[in-house]
Amino acid sequence: MGKFNKTGKRGMPALNTSSLPDLIFTLLFFFMITTTMREVSLKVEFKVPQATELEKLEKKSLVTFIYVGKPSQEFRGKMGAESRIQLNNSFAEISEIQDFIIAERATMKESDQALMTVSLKIDKDTKMGIVTDIKNALRQAYALKINYSSAQEN
Repeated sequence: MGKFNKTGKRGMPALNTSSLPDLIFTLLFFFMITTTMREVSLKVEFKVPQATELEKLEKKSLVTFIYVGKPSQEFRGKMGAESRIQLNNSFAEISEIQDFIIAERATMKESDQALMTVSLKIDKDTKMGIVTDIKNALRQAYALKINYSSAQEN
């Protein structure tokens, strides 16, 4: 028969932390892959109008954004308080929209170029004349799929 010795006190074994770096790096890679960074820093302020019938865009990689609104506070001294057009990270004029669309289309795969959608994010107080001019410039660039961004009406 075995003899049990109760005289030696046993302590709690140390916690094994050898797999902890693997878990941390797995979480880090997960968040790096799933997080999208904002590609454009906004230089215009806009409040999108509200709508009742909304449809979500399916493939965001095929969407090109045009922002229209009043310049933000830091640019109002140079640009004034009237509505301005922003293409990517710079202010633009109506005449530059066609070249912008051609350049954006060139960055896409050939099979996706026909599916390109232009989303207009326009301030609700912007005059309709600017919107009409943008639509005419898009028509000249053969960008015929246009989406108007809006917020859900409460």
